[in-house]
Amino acid sequence: MRIDKYLWCTRYYKTRNVAANAVKKGQVKINGDAVKPSREVYPMDEIRVRKNQIDYQFTVLDIPESRVGAKLVDIYRKDTTPKEAFANDELLKFAKDHYRKKGTGRPTKKDRRDIDGYLDDSE
Repeated sequence: MRIDKYLWCTRYYKTRNVAANAVKKGQVKINGDAVKPSREVYPMDEIRVRKNQIDYQFTVLDIPESRVGAKLVDIYRKDTTPKEAFANDELLKFAKDHYRKKGTGRPTKKDRRDIDGYLDDSE
């Protein structure tokens, strides 16, 4: 089975077109090598998918006939993603909460109080 079709069948991507584009961009690697969307997937292949700033890693156990339900996905792959990848995602969420985009204007009173409170806590 093609890698783009496999990623779609195992519900890593919502459409096959999105999966093919991710493979073309180099966000998918099989056994450490960047591949094309037409690359065949075989059992025991190690696949790494970079999605939403997380490196998902899994091993192919079997090839599905067609798209499978969410509860049946674990029959066809073994997830080996390290827990640290998800911890880094939590840190990114906290960083985005406290980030002001450039050009949004002067800080409001609430922003200033938050900044003052942050500076007072660190001292």
